[in-house]
Amino acid sequence: MTVINRRSWSSAALLSCIQLISIVSTSCFSWSPLNHRQHTQFATLKPSSPQPYYSNSGGYEWKLNVASGDIATTTREKLETLATIANDALTEHGSDIFKSFKARVAVMSQSADEGTQQDALRLGLVAAENIRKEDELVASLPFYDTDGSGLALAPHLATKLVYKDKLPEGYDGWTGDAGLLAMLLLNEMARLNVDGSKGIDLPTRKDGIPSLMSAWVTSLPSPEEMSNLHPLMWDEDDQEVLQSSSTKKIYRIMDDIEDDSSWLDENAWSLDRETFPETIKLQIGDSIEERQCFSTEGFRYAVSLVRSRSFFVDGSLRLLPYLDYANHDDFDSFELVGGGIGMLWGSAKGALLKSGKSLREGDEVCISYGPKGGADYLLDHGFVPPMCKASSTGGAVTSELTFEVDDTDRFRDDKLDILEYETYDLAPMEPSQVFDVTGGRPDPAMYQFLRLAKLGGKDAFLLESIFRKEVWGFMSVPVSEDNERAAVTAVIDACENALKEMDEIIDEEGSALSPKLQLCALVRGSERQALERTLEYVTQEAEALDLKEYYQERRLKDLGLDSDWSPEDDDVSFGGTRVPGGADYDW
Repeated sequence: MTVINRRSWSSAALLSCIQLISIVSTSCFSWSPLNHRQHTQFATLKPSSPQPYYSNSGGYEWKLNVASGDIATTTREKLETLATIANDALTEHGSDIFKSFKARVAVMSQSADEGTQQDALRLGLVAAENIRKEDELVASLPFYDTDGSGLALAPHLATKLVYKDKLPEGYDGWTGDAGLLAMLLLNEMARLNVDGSKGIDLPTRKDGIPSLMSAWVTSLPSPEEMSNLHPLMWDEDDQEVLQSSSTKKIYRIMDDIEDDSSWLDENAWSLDRETFPETIKLQIGDSIEERQCFSTEGFRYAVSLVRSRSFFVDGSLRLLPYLDYANHDDFDSFELVGGGIGMLWGSAKGALLKSGKSLREGDEVCISYGPKGGADYLLDHGFVPPMCKASSTGGAVTSELTFEVDDTDRFRDDKLDILEYETYDLAPMEPSQVFDVTGGRPDPAMYQFLRLAKLGGKDAFLLESIFRKEVWGFMSVPVSEDNERAAVTAVIDACENALKEMDEIIDEEGSALSPKLQLCALVRGSERQALERTLEYVTQEAEALDLKEYYQERRLKDLGLDSDWSPEDDDVSFGGTRVPGGADYDW
């Protein structure tokens, strides 16, 4: 995989930031690092602002101070215009499309801690009526997976319908389902081009859905806003800090985006610029904005939107317009789930949004984005919730370690064969595996993989074909002291290397950190705690390897040969029932 020359676009990112400041009087909105929260990005930029703080309901939030006067008024007016457009579409078509939608889009302000004295504006969902009980259905959205005629977007619609004639059969990009959804999102944007519809005019939609889709697409944050709000759109320097702050590497994602966009540009977009223009113009409220579309920057922008707004429901990653306005709450909230939705002709599969508590009309409707580590939340949604905060009392702190079968391993081919065919049914394993560590005893599956990866020397007989069907099971328990030491040492080295990289970032930090760097510091603190706990546990384990039971001892025990033997034992016999000369054969 090629490596991005990140210097090539750092100046462009800087220019975008300068332009953003210079046009501060032109308001627009976006979701914030906390909970997709749409809020103003236009503010009075001061050396002491923006100020980060921990929100009671969401996470480690940062906001720019909202400027007073005409800018703040214009921002609220624009947000209200966009909310009105969305609600008008819901009023006219919502009952036919959603089947149930007991909420409305609203402009909401949230006061920060008293010390910061700043307000934020964002879009979200509020209850349109009293929700009387926990687990009550608030909204439902059918999938219409067969023909894509509904509002929901799923990855298979890209390969089997919209881009069917543009992509080779079996296309599987590095960005996976997120990349396919990004391609669908770019196509939806292109279809709304004010100078004439572009893109591919698929899927064919039911009546009312085009209005709902248009209102949703135009409410999405702009690339300039996302450059502040999502790590994939950050400038190069901030991304470099995040790269060293987490074992979940942002550059891997960036490389995948670069590779996929380059392939798509060479094999599809650049071949038909009439259908796939590099830029488009969208009607955003009362103004027209030009945005990147079928280009490397446009694809990166779309992937950042997809990662921040998509949900894994009913076995697939999906974009669920309008349901995605719901913000995250660590407590009293449920994840979106799949289920049956009552229709005139029976029932259909769809996504269900349920309330985690009783609500009064006008109360905000929140959901959970699921159990993830701090780095996952930041790389997906652009914020880190309190539940992922490192603390002495524990919490959802997590880090990840990557291991692989060495390219120079003389038994590599045998090991790859085992991983592909003899591990789990219908789920072959790659030679490189990633494992989560949360502190304490590591995942047994990690040790199982490492024992196979480090198998060699006197233990290599287990790779013989006679053991091929059983060897993966053998790896679930210690093989030999040398093999176990190699596996444990690999974990220790991985933890120490990750901590060393984080130490270098800490040494370079000054006393004042930008909001982005504070988010990096929060992730780094959480992962450091997980790594240090894991390192402490594994180091102690390395000192007690002689106390473990290994393959040789287990095999002898299975054969009944694990006890001491003495010729004087009265009950000694050969083979259990046979003794020399004891055969009674009549020759």
